[in-house]
Amino acid sequence: MVVRALVFDVFGTLLDWRTGIAETFRECAVPGDADVLTDAWRARYRPMLTEVNEHRRPWGDFDELHRATLDDLLAEQGLALPDDVRDRLVAGWHRLPPWPDVRAGLDELRRTHITSTLSNGHVALLVDLARHADLRFDCVLSAELSRAYKPAPAAYLTAANLLGVDPGELMLVAAHPWDLDGARGAGLRTAYVARPLEYGPGSAPHPQPQADLSVSDLPELAHLLRNTLHD
Repeated sequence: MVVRALVFDVFGTLLDWRTGIAETFRECAVPGDADVLTDAWRARYRPMLTEVNEHRRPWGDFDELHRATLDDLLAEQGLALPDDVRDRLVAGWHRLPPWPDVRAGLDELRRTHITSTLSNGHVALLVDLARHADLRFDCVLSAELSRAYKPAPAAYLTAANLLGVDPGELMLVAAHPWDLDGARGAGLRTAYVARPLEYGPGSAPHPQPQADLSVSDLPELAHLLRNTLHD
């Protein structure tokens, strides 16, 4: 089956959240190691989403969830920060740098495929990120539209429905095995993009032998899509 559309995970796959958030911690002069604080904040991400998907926590957008996890982190670290600094830290998630290959790679992929985000971040956040990083998509889709966070099947199937394609005609492009597994379970095609620096130098690799395609960057994905997956 031909891949007609591509949907992209954003945090980690397209954008270097760790560098961006660590810099925000430094700009706000938060005591402690900025990289360690960033990693500890991000580590609260998936457990919080699971709580929402299992209806143990009310639905909240990423700004709300990031504020809740930040408050938890600061309490754990014994850090008392005023609300305006906490707001600045949450706002840091709206202005993250892209990986070096992303702008050119997205432009190349848009020449042959429909392209969209498919992130757990809410639509307003994704718009800010796309504008800040100067990333061009055909549309912006979010798990917010299905009221279910990835890897719930509804997040992927809602994207296919809104783009007017069958699940097998839609490919998720992501750097995270759990996201790719969720998409595959919903019937999507998958492309793994290696981001070895997402968690800093020396991070463990995450090979994805089950992915339809595995690439080192988006231009390589564009090349492979021109030559494969046409059956």
